[in-house]
Amino acid sequence: MTKTIECPQCGKPARIGPDNAYRPFCSRRCKLIDLGDWLDESNRIPDPTGSAGGMLPDDADDSGLPH
Repeated sequence: MTKTIECPQCGKPARIGPDNAYRPFCSRRCKLIDLGDWLDESNRIPDPTGSAGGMLPDDADDSGLPH
C-alpha cells in the first residue's frame, strides 16, 4: 500500500514516495500554484523581530550596489 498525505494546495491525496516527483503536492499544477504564491508574496514567513528591514538598501545610497 502506498502511503499518502493530503496535498497542501488542493487537499487531494498525494503519494509520499520516490515515484511522486511533486511531493508533498499531488501534481505539478499544485506545486506551481504554491510557487506562484511565494513569488507574489501571498505566502510569507512572519518576522516578529523586524530584523528583515535591515536588508534593504539605505535611502541615501541609490546605486543598488552592495555595501
